Amino acid sequence: MADTREDQHKLLDALSRPLRDLRISLTDRCNFRCPYCMPIDQFGPNHPFLQRDELLTTQELVRTARLLVELGVEKIRLTGGEPLLRKEIVDIVGAIREIEGVQDIALTTNGSLLTPARAKALADAGLHRVTVSLDALQPHISARMNGVGFPVQRVLKAVDAALAAGLTPVKVNVVVRRSWNESEIVPIAERFRGTGVIVRFIEYMDVGTSNGWRLEDVVPAEEILRAIGEVHPLEAVPPRVPGEVATRYRYLDGMGEIGVIHSVSHPFCGGCTRLRLTADGELYTCLFATSGKPLRPLLRSGASDDEVREFLASLWRRRRDAYSALRTQETKRMGKVEMSRVGG
Repeated sequence: MADTREDQHKLLDALSRPLRDLRISLTDRCNFRCPYCMPIDQFGPNHPFLQRDELLTTQELVRTARLLVELGVEKIRLTGGEPLLRKEIVDIVGAIREIEGVQDIALTTNGSLLTPARAKALADAGLHRVTVSLDALQPHISARMNGVGFPVQRVLKAVDAALAAGLTPVKVNVVVRRSWNESEIVPIAERFRGTGVIVRFIEYMDVGTSNGWRLEDVVPAEEILRAIGEVHPLEAVPPRVPGEVATRYRYLDGMGEIGVIHSVSHPFCGGCTRLRLTADGELYTCLFATSGKPLRPLLRSGASDDEVREFLASLWRRRRDAYSALRTQETKRMGKVEMSRVGG
């Protein structure tokens, strides 16, 4: 018999890291063309996205999530692509909510489709939290960063919709790229100070092979913190839970907190507890992996829950990924999976 919820803490990978977090990509499609994720010259009109029959069904997604929760997963994040392009997303959230042992269900979105009605429907279905991507406040910088000229005011309305629906704490993710949007660091921090929204500044990462990543394009976390701290003093605060990807800082005047995700300058592979499932059923044990493990054939072969559970447990036990801690100039030439397939 495979591991069960009662002995979940025995399920450790090869580097003694437990399985706690599952990120499910609901689609590889997105209506933005952010240059750090889906640059338009690589993901143009003729790009071969997944067909409907290649996607895991709602039942397959939920079955996989349930078995992984039995193995120790506590937090599930729905990503994409843009997950709100998946028409049955409310049903997926509702079905995941029914899985015993799930403590947190979150969603990462670009905000373009997060209307007040959609936010309320998701909250009613059982979604707990929302993270909205927003890389700039200046319209011309924002338009360049999202690649399609989408109005920044509509993204800000999505943040308001999430707050109104109680999908809190709402977080705003900001990918910072040198010579693109580092001038927006302080304005974005100030825009959300005192609102309850937590801004997380993310170092530009070498995910995939299509974004032309260069180390010199990275704005290190220390520089981000210095820019904000010079205007609004900060102090570090401890993580809420083990394995958090963002290092937390609070404003000394009590006006909230921010976070920085520094996988380039200060890798945190040693505490990574995340498994990723793509929309077509590939399992990835690292955001920077070169290949995944196919699950869909097993799910569609009539395999029992015990067989699927053991497959999942075996995959995690063999895991020894530590890409960010081992990053070198050579790794730029590796054929890594694209972020749009596995989510951020």
